[in-house]
Amino acid sequence: MIITKDIQAIDSAHYMHPFTDHKSLSEKGARIITKADGVYIWDSEGNKIFDAMSGLWCVNVGYGRQELIDAATKQMSELPYYNSFFQTTNVPAVKLAEKIVKLAGDNYSHVFFSSSGSESNDTNIRMVRHYWATLGQPERTVIISRNNAYHGSTMAGASLGGMTGMHAQGGMPIPGIVHIEQPYHYGLAPTENRDAFGLCAAGWLEAKILEVGTDKIAAFIGEPVQGAGGVIIPPKTYWPEIQRICDKYGILLICDEVICGFGRVGKWFGSQLFGAKPDLMTFAKGVTSGYLPLGGVVIGKRVAEVLIEKGGEFNHGYTYSGHPVACAVALANIDILEREDLVERVLNETGPYLAQKYTELAHHPLVGGAESIGLMAGFVLMQDKQNHIAFDEEVGVGMICRGHCFASGLIMRAVGDRMIIAPPLCTTKAQVDEMMALIVKCLDATLNDLTQRGLMEALTLKMNVA
Repeated sequence: MIITKDIQAIDSAHYMHPFTDHKSLSEKGARIITKADGVYIWDSEGNKIFDAMSGLWCVNVGYGRQELIDAATKQMSELPYYNSFFQTTNVPAVKLAEKIVKLAGDNYSHVFFSSSGSESNDTNIRMVRHYWATLGQPERTVIISRNNAYHGSTMAGASLGGMTGMHAQGGMPIPGIVHIEQPYHYGLAPTENRDAFGLCAAGWLEAKILEVGTDKIAAFIGEPVQGAGGVIIPPKTYWPEIQRICDKYGILLICDEVICGFGRVGKWFGSQLFGAKPDLMTFAKGVTSGYLPLGGVVIGKRVAEVLIEKGGEFNHGYTYSGHPVACAVALANIDILEREDLVERVLNETGPYLAQKYTELAHHPLVGGAESIGLMAGFVLMQDKQNHIAFDEEVGVGMICRGHCFASGLIMRAVGDRMIIAPPLCTTKAQVDEMMALIVKCLDATLNDLTQRGLMEALTLKMNVA
């Protein structure tokens, strides 16, 4: 039997969590998750919780899939581990690389494996710079990314990302990485035409290329849909124009598919939906549905041919590159996605159904900019959405709402004032209804909470005085 307070005390004494204020956590104690099934998790107090974040964007096929457990068990009994150094390989890694290349499309030929998205984006930096050096252009080292992007939390990954809070710790970004503004229509230009804004936002890439120098730029990296930044869905004009600009100046295009990949937006990769043809694609999370750590880079033929034919030894790699058990689980996971048509269901059934339900949130007094794509969605908590007035940052309205979500049996993530979801791809229409009812319940509780604190009345008084 698990005694919650005992585990919390040990946790506080010995376990350092990611992205956590540990002093604050130790005062209230960590939530202890003990079991999971389908789209639900349970804590140590027996509370059933709808996991509308798929763990951390990753449990695509849902919890408790025996096929994945069996795949891991079988592979562990045959070959639990061997490395991919010393001109050695293993069968699951080879078969998975072949499978991922087929899913990615004709533009791709190889896969480099890691254990996470962060490691994969570190790999991208090394690979991109090695590519240009091999072509006799070693001065092409600068990589352009975007504000509010998330590409991991290693030194290189966090530098590629555009999170100012991360850059404030540890001397980031590292040299050779610059940023442009994100394509956030609702936050930056809500009164402008959305398609026109998409072209304008893509144009910031060309301006930065010209500013830094066309002979210095190695690549541009972007998430098809910004995930940790708050589910920022770009206008449909954005990615085709980004592709045109990259082609015009001959720079490499990297799409970070860690969240969007393996069905999240209704295609195997988000770039397929948005009309981009990246040279490199970062993946992780959904490739194993989070059951085991695995990541990697899908490598386009343009890059692979140079590295293989001219590049010599690529002095880069990881102990767990192509881990046989992780790769075996990934193969079984992809088999479930295909056999149950989960990617197609997201595109044609559950994704459109979520979109229909999400538009109804626009009627709620607190909700601004509600939108979804596939099975990921977000909205902004606004103090006055008619006049586009946000809450003061010190109110912490997102954390207030998140607290009501947890109390009501719903995992919904707060990114500042944005509330976001990404439920498992196996979520049914009935479960979408269940999730939406919980979201409305939590919004109502948040509105009541804010009203009791006098925050909504304070806005009314301020507007009347003005």
